[in-house]
Amino acid sequence: MAESRERELAQAIRGELAAIDPPRACCREAERAGLGAAAHGHARSPVIARLAVRLAEDAPGQGSDPPAFDWRGARDHCRSAWLRGRFLAAGSLSLGTRGAHLEFVVDPSEGEELRRRLDEAGFPTSARTRRGRAVLTSKRTDTILAFLRYCGAGASVLEIESRLVMRQLQGHLNRVLNAETANLERTVASSARQIATIEQLEAEGRLGQLSAVDRSVANARKAAPEASFTELATTLGLSRARVQRAFGRIDSAASGGSRVER
Repeated sequence: MAESRERELAQAIRGELAAIDPPRACCREAERAGLGAAAHGHARSPVIARLAVRLAEDAPGQGSDPPAFDWRGARDHCRSAWLRGRFLAAGSLSLGTRGAHLEFVVDPSEGEELRRRLDEAGFPTSARTRRGRAVLTSKRTDTILAFLRYCGAGASVLEIESRLVMRQLQGHLNRVLNAETANLERTVASSARQIATIEQLEAEGRLGQLSAVDRSVANARKAAPEASFTELATTLGLSRARVQRAFGRIDSAASGGSRVER
């Protein structure tokens, strides 16, 4: 179920980016250049194909070759449009419980140049070769969110950030609950052992030989098996340390030893 929601969100991000209608002619041309072969009938999805047709409406007679794009001479808004087109044509995004994963798979001849452009824009990636293709990857959530925001997926970024916050809160809550459960289990196990020891002393007629403090601690434990040392101390008006020492003397008495309260 969670994986299905993450896939739907990744698809929504692509849909949001593909739906952007650049207001400037230069940005439209830059995004079309970023689409590369996808701008000329080689789109990998209907969404990208419709985007290519829409962008081509203002660029008649371009021919079959992708339009050239001057990265070094381009303004920031044109670079953003070009990277958006490149992501839609050659990028992929996965979102899961272990984090986000952004990937570009391109021809080896383009790999190093694309990596350099992403780095210049502030989105560093790692590079490797896989089945004869150049693969650029980023697994840093902050970098991926910044990249998506730069490309125009503001609404989707807010949704991702919201999910991340909820996931962090859920993780924190789980850790707290696990710690509380572990503490409770330890308290219950310790209490059961203490009550067994007290009942042993009662059966042997030796509980009355303990000091008044130790007897009051023993009685309080039997009355409140689930109580912690701190709660017993509060009930008896003692310090936690005195309660803990009393149980030590009770254990010692049950095992045949004797200790005097200090």
